[in-house]
Amino acid sequence: MALPVRDQVKYWSVASAVFLGAIWLLGDVMLPFILAMAVAYMLDPVADRLEAMGLSRALATVVITAAAAFTFVLIALLVVPTLVGQATDLIATAPQLFDDLQSFLTAKFPDILDEQSQIHQSLLQIGETIQSRGGELLSTAISSVMSIFNVMMVLFLVPVITFYLLMDWDRMVAQVDKLLPRDHAPVLRRLARQIDETLASFIRGQGTVCLILGVFYAAALMLVGLRFGLVTGAIAGALTFI
Repeated sequence: MALPVRDQVKYWSVASAVFLGAIWLLGDVMLPFILAMAVAYMLDPVADRLEAMGLSRALATVVITAAAAFTFVLIALLVVPTLVGQATDLIATAPQLFDDLQSFLTAKFPDILDEQSQIHQSLLQIGETIQSRGGELLSTAISSVMSIFNVMMVLFLVPVITFYLLMDWDRMVAQVDKLLPRDHAPVLRRLARQIDETLASFIRGQGTVCLILGVFYAAALMLVGLRFGLVTGAIAGALTFI
């Protein structure tokens, strides 16, 4: 016999409050697990396809982990140094770029951008701010990203947790399914299946679009000789997600 709706609302409200409170209190500790769960969720269809091809779940997980490690090392060796170097050069060159922009606008719109105009003063202020704070902000961002804790979390904790989550993903889903209220289980399964299909399709599609556009922009801009082609392509590809 199902519980009355009022009791269900009360119990689910209490459970949601406890869950959100635990997330808030343990946010820093749970971050690697949340990241690993997101990665495992995205890689689970790949593991299922490898299983359909005849591999065991453990072997499929090992293959995916090895491919991901190889890709990460390749990107770290070939792309990251160039990307960081171009970003540093871009920030150092930004004041000159703003000066060139100011000269261009002044030549094209002399009546609007005179030395006393608000737009002229704003451009000067932006250039001075970037020149004085840009390098400091970049060094702060790099040092924070490359801190020991973050490096250990990204390079060790997340891959290890992802490996075990991916290997036991189907069993975890089966255990969650056993906890569903029997009266509402069919509806919950149908809704979860629809959410999974929609969310997975969106993430795969949007990620593919970002990757294709980022690679295309970076390659095209570098081929035409743009100095900051790689960082421009990376920024454009990332902004495509928005």
